[in-house]
Amino acid sequence: MIVRTRRRPDPEAVAVFERLGVATAHEAMGRRGLTDAVLRPIYPGARVAGRAVTVLSQPGDNLMIHACIEQCGPGDVLVVATTSLSTDGMFGELFATQLAARGVRGLVIDAGVRDVAELTAMGFPAWSRAISAQGTVKATPGSVNVPVVVAGAYIRPGDVIVADDDGVLVVPHEDASQVAATALAREAAEQGKREKFRSGVLGLDLYGMRETLARLGVTYVDEEPEGPARGGSDG
Repeated sequence: MIVRTRRRPDPEAVAVFERLGVATAHEAMGRRGLTDAVLRPIYPGARVAGRAVTVLSQPGDNLMIHACIEQCGPGDVLVVATTSLSTDGMFGELFATQLAARGVRGLVIDAGVRDVAELTAMGFPAWSRAISAQGTVKATPGSVNVPVVVAGAYIRPGDVIVADDDGVLVVPHEDASQVAATALAREAAEQGKREKFRSGVLGLDLYGMRETLARLGVTYVDEEPEGPARGGSDG
């Protein structure tokens, strides 16, 4: 099944997520929505946010990735799940070339990618379970733009994908505006804390954690000074 959908998250919220990154958005969403840490970027420094276009494929078969490309457009992030665990290299340079021509921002795949040097040179970011040269076939049907589970996270078409060096986050499309507003407020608060830390204030005091340590029974003990070193005998 290939579902055609125009569902899109708030573009202003997406821009906020791309600027602030995964960690801030994750905290703003109540520490929910992260995929398992097994998904890692193929090169450092990449950061994207965009609408999820989802694909459900059989392992070792990339037919439905081909089928989904015409459903992708500017600002999208392609999200690929497989029906069982796979590390095959289901995605490479030729796929990225097609997607880049359509304005797609990047890829999140719970399987493998290959042509990493070429993808890096293109500046096409991908977050994957594995890097593998193992090729695939194009023979088995699957689905496009259906809900999928990717590395433990439930993702629907139209949700927001936020990805950077810290991992991959899924923000439900209906929550995007509220989470973005909370993230902006968090950023402002962190800037105030950053200035205090630069002036020498400790987190122990800023966060009131000395009282927490005392309540938990943690005490401070001064070490006894060492006595003078004993010399050897002359006899």
